Amino acid sequence: MLFLLHIENIAVIESADIRFDGGFNVLTGETGAGKSIVIDAIGAITGARTSRDLIRTGAKSARVEAQFLNVSGTARDQLAAYGVELGGTGELVIQREVQSDGRNVCRVNGRLLNVSQLRELGRQLINIHGQHDGQQLLDESCHLAYLDSFGETGALLEPFQATFRELTALQREIAVLQMDDAVKSRRIDSLTFQIGELERADLKAGEEEALAERRTLLRSAERIIGAVEAAHFALSGDDDREGAAALIGSAEGALSSVSDMSGELAAAAEKLAELSSAAEDAAEVVRDLRESFDLEPGELDEIEGRLDVLYRLKRKYGDTVPEMLAYLEKCRAELAAIEYSDETIAKLEKQQAFVLNKAKGEAEALSQARKKAGEALRDRIESELRQLDMPRVRFQVEFRPKGGTFGMDETGMDEVQFLMSANVGEDLKPIQRVASGGELARIMLALKNVLAENDDVATLIFDEVDTGVSGRAAQKVAEKMADVAGSKQVLCVTHLPQIAAMADTHFTVVKGERKGRTYTQVERLDQKGRTGELARLTGGTHITKAILAGAAELLSSAEAYKKQKRG
Repeated sequence: MLFLLHIENIAVIESADIRFDGGFNVLTGETGAGKSIVIDAIGAITGARTSRDLIRTGAKSARVEAQFLNVSGTARDQLAAYGVELGGTGELVIQREVQSDGRNVCRVNGRLLNVSQLRELGRQLINIHGQHDGQQLLDESCHLAYLDSFGETGALLEPFQATFRELTALQREIAVLQMDDAVKSRRIDSLTFQIGELERADLKAGEEEALAERRTLLRSAERIIGAVEAAHFALSGDDDREGAAALIGSAEGALSSVSDMSGELAAAAEKLAELSSAAEDAAEVVRDLRESFDLEPGELDEIEGRLDVLYRLKRKYGDTVPEMLAYLEKCRAELAAIEYSDETIAKLEKQQAFVLNKAKGEAEALSQARKKAGEALRDRIESELRQLDMPRVRFQVEFRPKGGTFGMDETGMDEVQFLMSANVGEDLKPIQRVASGGELARIMLALKNVLAENDDVATLIFDEVDTGVSGRAAQKVAEKMADVAGSKQVLCVTHLPQIAAMADTHFTVVKGERKGRTYTQVERLDQKGRTGELARLTGGTHITKAILAGAAELLSSAEAYKKQKRG
């Protein structure tokens, strides 16, 4: 669970430390006080997109640090994959710094991770549900993903998708070969020309590098030969003058004749013997180099011409000789396929029929699993919504066959749409056409709660998902969140007193001014503070004794509910 959140220089928050508890945590405050900044900060440490606009005016960087306790098994597996070890007491510390130049520095228990890795880890730690999730519920294209998540159909979906990719690849191969005669003739001419040009070039791997090295040598031949000749003369001399090798040998011979007279003479003679041997070896190497420079007239022009041929071919067929050779093989294969296209098409169509039959079988198994999951989802959603003061609601997952060439796409053979009827006597209709704002918020809450049962993410965050809910429905939503908080840590940003009263831990976000700057603080409320905050949520700025008494009663009623439910 999320235990500690440190926020530094993010928007109007200069510095804040928030210590969360397990169970139900609530954040309240005036509109614009900065509640969303806290959620943005949590989003940052779970890999959400951020920008330098987040940085408080005048600061060079913004920083968020979060400490987690009792990390789930899935998150532990993800950490192990990144080579991150938990602390000695099992804690996990995530730090993210956003710098003024837009760079991000992310550390997990001191180890650097990139943002995409942080995002993957964040999915295992926290689920954040915001107001935009209601819009996703209105988007029919999202319904299948919701159903698959609930039904945990990945074990069937993944092999189907692999088969479907194979099927579409075969379809593309067949389409390429099923060209008309004019197109086929033009393609054969083009391939024949390219193959001929590359074959005449007689390309050899490593040739270009060897030619370039030889060209460099030839361009510098005069200078190189002069240097080798000078070295040869210095070491070997000529008819009129002895070279260094001979002179060292003479010196060694002179000392060797008297080396038995003292240890120092013997040592010097031995040193000269080593030098003489090294000098003879060097003279032999230089002699071989001198004899190796056998330069043919016109060789440089030939090399320049060959390199020019390779350069022109590279502009058309690849950046390197191996790439051009690979392109040659590709052209040969395509030409052979076209020349024998009828046989190839027949072979591919036979293979396609086999793969299509396999894909249909896998798609049908997937569809059956989805329909079974759809029935279970219907029952679970209706049960949840009855608890959220929608006793007459009917919910259904509608299935329609997929169109397209094969009657399926990469998602399977099903078109899925959520239908509902909120009132007795009303037909089931697409959810986006009949759900009011308050109904949509409750349906989304029910769906998220049901989906959360299938994962081991320990922390759920609800960011003002109660929009459009009031009265008795608000009370039911509050009770539902308290129930969820019995098994998971819940953090909720809300304006509803019924939800705030149900919290186990209550924070308020307060904005003020100091020395011409705006500052936001996050304060943990005691019982008296909670009563006052609930009174503000109920009565606004005009708080009477009756409103305070009502707030106290609301708190008392919430505590009684939790005690009854949790025992």
